[in-house]
Amino acid sequence: MNRRNFSKTLAIGSAGCSLPAVSLSALNVLSRPIRLGVIADLHVDLIPDGSERLDSFLDEMTKMKPDALIQMGDFAFAEESNQKIVDRFNKAHETTLHVIGNHDTDGGLSTEQVLDSWGMKGPYYHHVVDGLHLVVLNANEKGSKNHKGGYPQFIGKAQVAWLENTLDSVEGPVVVISHQPIAGPYAIDNAEEVQKILSKHSGKVVMAMNGHTHIDLLTEIGGVQYLHINSASYHWLGSKYAHESYPREVHAKHSALKYTSPYREALFTTLTFDPKKRKIIVEKRVTQWVGKSPKELGLKREPEGSVIPEIRGRVIGGK
Repeated sequence: MNRRNFSKTLAIGSAGCSLPAVSLSALNVLSRPIRLGVIADLHVDLIPDGSERLDSFLDEMTKMKPDALIQMGDFAFAEESNQKIVDRFNKAHETTLHVIGNHDTDGGLSTEQVLDSWGMKGPYYHHVVDGLHLVVLNANEKGSKNHKGGYPQFIGKAQVAWLENTLDSVEGPVVVISHQPIAGPYAIDNAEEVQKILSKHSGKVVMAMNGHTHIDLLTEIGGVQYLHINSASYHWLGSKYAHESYPREVHAKHSALKYTSPYREALFTTLTFDPKKRKIIVEKRVTQWVGKSPKELGLKREPEGSVIPEIRGRVIGGK
């Protein structure tokens, strides 16, 4: 964790948080409120009910009628057995966007296989939803001089240049989307480099959001709000806290499940970008732990209050 990023963390409560005034004004470009349906870290291949959790999300989005659906990575291995799940997501809305997570290429799968399975035009890209610019990044690149082992978490030189050029060329408002966080716990290796670019364009970047951490967290750095979207399925604990929260026969079929604290129901949310009120509304969704909670198992993790079976309702900005 990068403790320097915790100075302005807002992990507890749902009180409004003010964006810089110039970023708020960027929302004025929109002709109407834009709503995004968002789900992160479903991990279909790890949990026993991943398909049902996706159905829960898609059923709710059918009622809420967002302008686009976004899955934030660690979704489903690019294997034939998962294609029906991917296709169900892609067919659920005329605008579906994917973000590549670090686990989506597990088992020797290539980025190209993921792109083909999911129908993505590239590992990083720019998409516009009725005036709202969505800049999707790929933080799984190799080449970091600061890499300390494990999965790559880095945005390479060519992609950084593309990001700068993209932000230079649009008026905004812009939402930057990545799987691994650009700020806060477990941030990418070159987080400060990318943060400086976003802060330079804080007048048009109204938010950056990520998955990966399986926590609920909002932090502000350099005039940019960074939102961690909680996992749809669980909080990862690791081998030290291995336990069985489901019947033994379920754990026998899902070997990594014992390293998690699962959520009873799927977590997901919508984000509404309101130009008239100049605010971003994050919809609340709450569930419970299956079995013992991380706290009951002795887990202590910073920032305090971020490990919860919930996506907090938030109002960011506002007149």
